[in-house]
Amino acid sequence: MKIHIETDRLIIRDIEAYDVEGILALDSDPEVHEFLGKKPIKTIEEAKEIIDYIRGQYVKNGIGRWAIIDKETNDFIGWTGLKYEEEVRKEFNYYDLGYRLRRKYWGKGIASETAIASLAYGFEKLDLKEIGGAADVNHSASNKILQKIGMKCIDTFVYDGELHNWYKIEKAEWLENKRNS
Repeated sequence: MKIHIETDRLIIRDIEAYDVEGILALDSDPEVHEFLGKKPIKTIEEAKEIIDYIRGQYVKNGIGRWAIIDKETNDFIGWTGLKYEEEVRKEFNYYDLGYRLRRKYWGKGIASETAIASLAYGFEKLDLKEIGGAADVNHSASNKILQKIGMKCIDTFVYDGELHNWYKIEKAEWLENKRNS
């Protein structure tokens, strides 16, 4: 297990095979999948496939989504972090900031906390020049988080038949925001 980030409340680490029950709890919830194509998973085998896919990104791209773990309870909250995205925007590849939380953890600032930490990791540790993000135009919570952490909505695009907002932040903008906060 490789820990990438630690905050006061959270451990952000590689997703491991033993996270399968947490992935199942996360991705089998229809409300979690409301803006993700409405295709929740149903089986432990599907959860294992998700973990294999994410762990494959670690090997192929050197980065992928990370597990969010509650320090006090050791509970699997969801995932967060950066991935090298090659499917969402057909016209270009990019480093994507994302997060997905189990419903019982919504509204507690965890997505924002992990997104801020992920941006810092991307710009400080990986020396990325820019980071992108996308959110269904109707997913108000996700759009608010991306705006709150300093990303700018610069475009819209259609993915999987749904209109999405396209966000981006460059390292220079992030550094300026950091200096001013």
